[in-house]
Amino acid sequence: MIAILALDLGKFKTVACAYDPAKPEAARFRTVPTNVEMFERLLREERPQRVVFETCTIAGWVGDLCQRLGVECLIANPNNEAWRWRNVKRKTDRDDALKLARLTAGDELPVVPQLAPAVRQKRALLKCRQEVISQRVAIQNHLRAVAEAQGRRLPPGKKAWSDVGLAVLDGWARPLAECGLEELWRGQLQQMLSLYRHVCAHEAALDEKLTALAATDPAIIRLRTIPGVGRCIGEVVANYLPDPQRFRRAAEVSAYAGLVPRQFQSGEQDRQGRIHKRGPALLRTMLVEGAWGMLRYNSWAATLFQRLSKGQRTRRKAAIVAVARKLLVRCWAMLRHQTDWSAPEPAAA
Repeated sequence: MIAILALDLGKFKTVACAYDPAKPEAARFRTVPTNVEMFERLLREERPQRVVFETCTIAGWVGDLCQRLGVECLIANPNNEAWRWRNVKRKTDRDDALKLARLTAGDELPVVPQLAPAVRQKRALLKCRQEVISQRVAIQNHLRAVAEAQGRRLPPGKKAWSDVGLAVLDGWARPLAECGLEELWRGQLQQMLSLYRHVCAHEAALDEKLTALAATDPAIIRLRTIPGVGRCIGEVVANYLPDPQRFRRAAEVSAYAGLVPRQFQSGEQDRQGRIHKRGPALLRTMLVEGAWGMLRYNSWAATLFQRLSKGQRTRRKAAIVAVARKLLVRCWAMLRHQTDWSAPEPAAA
C-alpha cells in the first residue's frame, strides 16, 4: 500500500507517480493507457490511500471510479497560482505527476470539489446548448454577409429569421449543382439555410429538455423570482452553485466566477486591474447578459447601474460587470438561505 498516487491524466496515456512522503526519493512511475479497465487495475495493484489528479474533461469518471473503489481522491485546480509553472527548464508528464504528489503531501494543493454525475451531465448539456446557439448566430451572420455581398439586404434583427424572412432567402437560394459560376452565391445560401434549419432543430430539442428539467428544480424556481432573471440564467447559476454552503463569504463566490479584479501590489504600490476571468466562463457570460436584461425589468439593478456608471458611457461596461457580480452574490444568498427575492437597497460595489 502507498500513501499517494498522483495521476497526470492524458488523452491516450496517463503517468502515475506512487509517492510516500516518508521516502520521497523512492517515488515510482508507471505509464498506463487512459481507460477505465487499466485505471481500475492500477488502483487495485497500488492500493493507494489517496489519489490526486487535475481537473479536466475525464476527471469526472476517474473520480467516480475512485469513489466506487473506496479510495479518497483530490481534484487539483490548475488555475491556482500554486500550480503554475514558472522559470523551469524542463516540464514533463513525470514532473507534473511528481509535483502533484509533493503538493498533496505538503497539504498545499489547491483543490476543487468532486461533482455528482447528475450535476456534470447538466453542465455539459448547458454548454452544448451554448455551443449550438453560437453556431446558429454564426450561420445567421454568414447568411447576411452573402446577401449583402450581392447588394441584397435582409430585414434588421429577428425579422430576418421569421417565416417571412426565411421565405425571402429561400427565394434567392438555388441547389448548388444548378448554379453557374456567376450564381454560386445562391448555392451558398441553399447550403447554409439547410444547415441553419438543422441547427435550429437541435436547439429546440435542447431547450425542450432543459425546460422540463428546470420545471422541477426548486433552485431554478427560486432564482426565477428575481425580476429580469429567466430560465436560462437561473439554470446556469443553479447548476454552477449546486452546493451554496461551500462558500463562506460573498468574496469567495465572486472570485469563483472570476468577477473580482486582478491585484498588483508591491511595496507602497497597490492597484487593481480588470477582472481575472478565472472560473466558469459560461456562468460569467450568462451573469453579464442577465445584468443587461435586468436593467429593463429590475429597479434595483437599474438604480445600481446608474449610480456606478454615473451616466458616463465609458463606465458602462465596468458598471454592468459590478451589477453581474452583485447579482451572483444575491443568487448565492437566496440559495444558501432558501429564500425568494426581495429587492435590497443598492449598496456600494
